[in-house]
Amino acid sequence: MSLALGGVYTYAHAFIVDARWQYFTMGATDFIILLPPSEGKATGGDISTKWVAEAGVFGSALAPQRQAIVEQLRKVKGGDQKLLGVGGAHLLRAQSVNTSLFSPTLPAWQRYTGVVWDHLDLASMTAAKRKTFTQRIVVPSGLAGLVRADDPLPDYRLKMGARFSPFGLMSKWWRDAMTEALVAMAKKRTVIDVLPNEHRAALTMDHIAGIVRVDLVAHSGGIVGGHNAKAAKGLLAQHLLTSGDENIARAVKAFSHPEYSAKVTT
Repeated sequence: MSLALGGVYTYAHAFIVDARWQYFTMGATDFIILLPPSEGKATGGDISTKWVAEAGVFGSALAPQRQAIVEQLRKVKGGDQKLLGVGGAHLLRAQSVNTSLFSPTLPAWQRYTGVVWDHLDLASMTAAKRKTFTQRIVVPSGLAGLVRADDPLPDYRLKMGARFSPFGLMSKWWRDAMTEALVAMAKKRTVIDVLPNEHRAALTMDHIAGIVRVDLVAHSGGIVGGHNAKAAKGLLAQHLLTSGDENIARAVKAFSHPEYSAKVTT
């Protein structure tokens, strides 16, 4: 089956639903987990490296789209307050990094500094475990489309929910190319989706045969959101990566948190 950019997808919905459930008992290492990026990003990077549009495991598939974004950000001098969603010193910093994207890099897991990533806490793991786990984490990025957690990434600011002329809504503009790239990478592995809706919208989930959606549920019955929910999502990702349970549904159910439980909602 071909998933050409802008093309017609041909999966039968019933087949996909059946296929998803067979992945629930695959080996514990046979999965990819989708995590959101963070607005907060570490500055600087390795001065011996320069980011290129072809960088990382998705570079060959997504380089044309990445290059188009880089060129447009240069044209608009990094973007204005409306596009970037910040003002003052934060706006000046965002404009600066967005106009110098072919710059020193950090691995994505080090570049992202938000609450989810802080509580995932890859830095505290052994080098061997971190190497294994970063190869299982994939992140939707407004700039790069998709990045694996060990891919090199520059400092940047461009949200997936931004409207950026002439592309329009970034999640919609990226959707076909990102879906095709993820399907090609995932093959027969399970893809565990713990994304918020903004980033979930950048992928056509029904076309990923091994997708398993996992959501947090508040014990109080209230709305899931805010700092504590993001922290819990990071802990959930850590739990799924480290549990070693070959049954994903069982691993999800075993997640323990004082405020939230996790459930499969596929």
